[in-house]
Amino acid sequence: MRPDAGQALEFALETARAAGRVIAAHDAPVPQEAPRMKGLRDPVTAADLASERLIVERLRARWPESRICAEEEAQDPAWDGPTWYVDPLDGTVNFSQAHPFFAVSIALYEGATPLAAVVHAPRLGETFAAAAGRGATLNGRPLAVSRKTRLIDAVLATGFAYRLNELADDNLGRFASMARRVRGLRRDGSAALDLAFVAAGRFDGHWERHLNAWDVAAGALLVREAGGLVTTMENGDDWLHGRSLLACPPQLHAPLLAALAGDGGDETP
Repeated sequence: MRPDAGQALEFALETARAAGRVIAAHDAPVPQEAPRMKGLRDPVTAADLASERLIVERLRARWPESRICAEEEAQDPAWDGPTWYVDPLDGTVNFSQAHPFFAVSIALYEGATPLAAVVHAPRLGETFAAAAGRGATLNGRPLAVSRKTRLIDAVLATGFAYRLNELADDNLGRFASMARRVRGLRRDGSAALDLAFVAAGRFDGHWERHLNAWDVAAGALLVREAGGLVTTMENGDDWLHGRSLLACPPQLHAPLLAALAGDGGDETP
């Protein structure tokens, strides 16, 4: 049986909360664990692996015909059918530092079409959820993106790749440029939660390059269902696999595209 959006959302909610409990069992109020490093800045903890194994086990038992694309271990061959995108602990650096800004991210897509999404932040006690055509919620309450219209009033979020020192486009110059055009910038260390915060109107937009599908799959649907736009930073449609993303309210999309391209000029009140 292929999951529909409603079934998938209920299952993802239950599973994300169960994974959150697994993570909580590894959590501590102060840094405890020296994480294993996958790269210079890219850690993985026992909590990442335990969370992903629980999620994958539940997915394979409930919908064995679906593909799973997860960050740590489960990478099924690509196809156009139902695919679950799983980040078992988005914000691992934060988690390893006892910083509360981390989340479980689970989303179901049919090809390139998002169907259901959950971003669950266990330390914050917040669960963001969305199903296609049914809106987005935070702990059951409806969400809507920001109504701001000027960049100078906007508070934006972004991020930096782990391989910062290896990339020509490291986002540092863009970060400095955008800081002069907006009210504030935040770098919080979890793309899934940044996007959830855009859906909630807490951030007025998020941009980032060098992302993976599991980083953005759930958060992007939250933004869309809360009334926002999601594109690549070149205004393309393949934000899921295109390795760049811009998410914001519709009225800020054009000025943000221009500013991120270096064509936006100075924003002043």
